[in-house]
Amino acid sequence: MKNRFKIWQFLLLIWIIILLIRFELLINTYDLIFSWLILLISDLDTALSQISFDLLDSMIAGILFIVIPLLSIIYRKKLGFLYGKVFPAAIFLILLITCFLFAPLISNKNPDFYKNIGITKLLPPLSSVQVLHFKNDQNFQPSESFEKFLFLKDKVVKKSFDESIQYIDSISIGGKIIYYQNGVGKETNRESLLLRGKDPFITKQMFILGSDQFGRDVLTRLIYGARISLMVGFGSVIISLIIGLTFGFLAGYGGGLPDAVFSRFTDMLLSFPIIFLVVLILALFGNSLLSVIVVLGFSSWMSLFKVVKTEVLSIKEKNYFVSSKLLGLSKKQLLFNEVLPVIIVPIIVNVIFQFGNVIIAESALSYLGLGLGNNYPSWGSMIQSGQEYLSLAWWMIFSPGITLIFTLLSANSFGISLSRKLNPRLQND
Repeated sequence: MKNRFKIWQFLLLIWIIILLIRFELLINTYDLIFSWLILLISDLDTALSQISFDLLDSMIAGILFIVIPLLSIIYRKKLGFLYGKVFPAAIFLILLITCFLFAPLISNKNPDFYKNIGITKLLPPLSSVQVLHFKNDQNFQPSESFEKFLFLKDKVVKKSFDESIQYIDSISIGGKIIYYQNGVGKETNRESLLLRGKDPFITKQMFILGSDQFGRDVLTRLIYGARISLMVGFGSVIISLIIGLTFGFLAGYGGGLPDAVFSRFTDMLLSFPIIFLVVLILALFGNSLLSVIVVLGFSSWMSLFKVVKTEVLSIKEKNYFVSSKLLGLSKKQLLFNEVLPVIIVPIIVNVIFQFGNVIIAESALSYLGLGLGNNYPSWGSMIQSGQEYLSLAWWMIFSPGITLIFTLLSANSFGISLSRKLNPRLQND
């Protein structure tokens, strides 16, 4: 049977699934945005003081969840790729981009959240734990605008620690309420518990992909790790694109001394083990997110330089290029108006392949302890921490490892498919 499932239909399916699963969270998110806007009007200083990365992350994800579908509908005639057929590489890349944009909506937990490690650590996939809920400040109904904002913020923004819950093995309800953790009983009173009717409110939390050595949810860390990989990938590719495009054009267009200088400099970098340069720069400037993006961007432009230089050498002898040059166009105008439209196909394909290489490089650095450290969940650091528990918790390595493999295969497959689509000579191969 012929595949008639389109990309826009797959995107719509993902959007509906998130809407159905996280409907209450979405409503709270939009209520939070509205409350913050009211607070911004009534008390500017207080509203600005409440801004944090996690708050902005949640609000932006909620806004994009509405804006992106609307823009897709408005500009659907210009977005021709939405009507293309779905293939495996596109499905996986779409899922990664969805995680990048809507991680606070997809996962309802903080990637660093941990609680009662003795109960939650090293749980296998599809394990579930009972959650006993205690009363806290979220249970009252606020009246003031600032109190309402704080109330909604606590419900929407994920925290790394929550005092209002306890993970338990079992509970005994009688004259006294006793809950058990690792075989140890602890007594509590009804007044401190959140009740549903006369009984304590108990829910279950499932760890779909298991938990790590600190009891953190592997699936949540995997989702947020996708954001790091894509952010590093996009940022590094943009830097390498700017450098490779500029140097390649100057070398191919200028010839002579500029060509010799840029070509010898490129050959020197290609012959030098780039890992030493990366280690040196990270040792000098630290392993922050920005430094990793810059280092990988400055160490991956050489292949693009050679592609651009080769294409420019063949273009600059063409009649249309010579005519444009005689008309007095500047180098910038020649690059963007005459050269770039012609060489855009090989550049796009090269950039896509480079994207996969950068992701594997970032994961390798994180695995070696030279990446983003413990500040961000990274696939490489997840694999590194999981190797110590390989015999006890195979899922700690399997989940990020298989995700990394599928990401690289999907990026390469998408690059090959795009190359064949954009190059008619390859369509019949």
